[in-house]
Amino acid sequence: MKVEWYLDFVDLNYTPGRDELIVEYYFEPNGVSPEEAAGRIASESSIGTWTTLWKLPEMAKKSMAKVFYLEKSGEGYIAKIAYPLTLFEEGSLVQLFSAIAGNVFGMKALKNLRLLDFHPPYEYLRHFRGPQYGVKGIREFMGIKDRPLTATVPKPKMGWSVEEYAEIAYELWSGGIDLLKDDENFTSFPFNRFEERVRKLYRVRDRVEAETGETKEYLINITGPVDVMEKRAELVANEGGQYVMIDIVVAGWSALQYMREVTEDLGLAIHAHRAMHAAFTRNPKHGITMFALAKAARMIGVDQIHTGTAVGKMAGNYEEIKRINDFLLSKWEHIRPVFPVASGGLHPGLMPELIRLFGKDLVIQAGGGVMGHPDGPKAGAKALRDAIEAAVDGIDLEEKAKSSPELKKALEKWGYLKPK
Repeated sequence: MKVEWYLDFVDLNYTPGRDELIVEYYFEPNGVSPEEAAGRIASESSIGTWTTLWKLPEMAKKSMAKVFYLEKSGEGYIAKIAYPLTLFEEGSLVQLFSAIAGNVFGMKALKNLRLLDFHPPYEYLRHFRGPQYGVKGIREFMGIKDRPLTATVPKPKMGWSVEEYAEIAYELWSGGIDLLKDDENFTSFPFNRFEERVRKLYRVRDRVEAETGETKEYLINITGPVDVMEKRAELVANEGGQYVMIDIVVAGWSALQYMREVTEDLGLAIHAHRAMHAAFTRNPKHGITMFALAKAARMIGVDQIHTGTAVGKMAGNYEEIKRINDFLLSKWEHIRPVFPVASGGLHPGLMPELIRLFGKDLVIQAGGGVMGHPDGPKAGAKALRDAIEAAVDGIDLEEKAKSSPELKKALEKWGYLKPK
């Protein structure tokens, strides 16, 4: 008697319809054939269970996912699976990932499984807003046309009082930083309460804008329980802010989708930090790619997201980061392009190579590479800004340093070091 039916989900002659969602996986079978392993992925992520059933309703038959492509790749295989849209709730990325990135990762018949990419048809994509501002909108309200945006975090990550933080913010903004940013674990503490920091920092921002004639913004970390994030976002808007930062992986898709609606009403842009992503993106054989994560975040509607540097301290090679950045900046139906954010181990000496690799549509965030300047935060900010402007203008950094003592000292300390 037939018990298992996994091969019913495999049809290598099948041609997906234009209204089907395609998902690409890398997998390594564990004691079963490649065809059966792929069928198990399709089954578990759509309608199936481990055994044949007494009865199947007609809608279930129409909703069976189909493996239509299977190819050897290294120690494993690449499978492409087509999913009818009847399997997915409209506008719910939570439900989508529960299917295509849910129980499939726990199956014993798979030694390794990695979600490489997913391709939503327009009929599914149309239920998502995408970014409220995107690249064009952010450039407009920041008043920056032809260069990367600069950002920095007041390092160390923890320990600054509100007064100390405000003093450093003044130095950084005055030195040329566009976006002051909280670190991923910096929210609200007994020594630095969120509410007090909001009110103090926006007064400092207004002062610097009046002195410099440049627009400045604060990427304040509102991450927390959803009700707390909503209250924090409202406070930011009431104080005149235009940005919030959310740790999107730890907060989750549900929280991010809700906050995308909240920020729309408040007119706030979303800076997406990817803290915790490497727990499932770093292993090349298992987990979910950063590309898939960035695609999902763009669908929901972040305005900028960390993607890597290729020259800094974080894992991620040039080809992977370039593919992510190119996608974020590409045309994609009604979904606006998103700013990639380069961060992690950056300093002025790396600016020419970074901009050569990834272009000017970039947010460049240097924390230690600004705060570690021998002459302090303002000089560090000036050195970074001068290095970026030199790179954009095609001027050698050593030449630029002749007229920028701040850049000269930065190069004396770090040179062209690539941190590890």
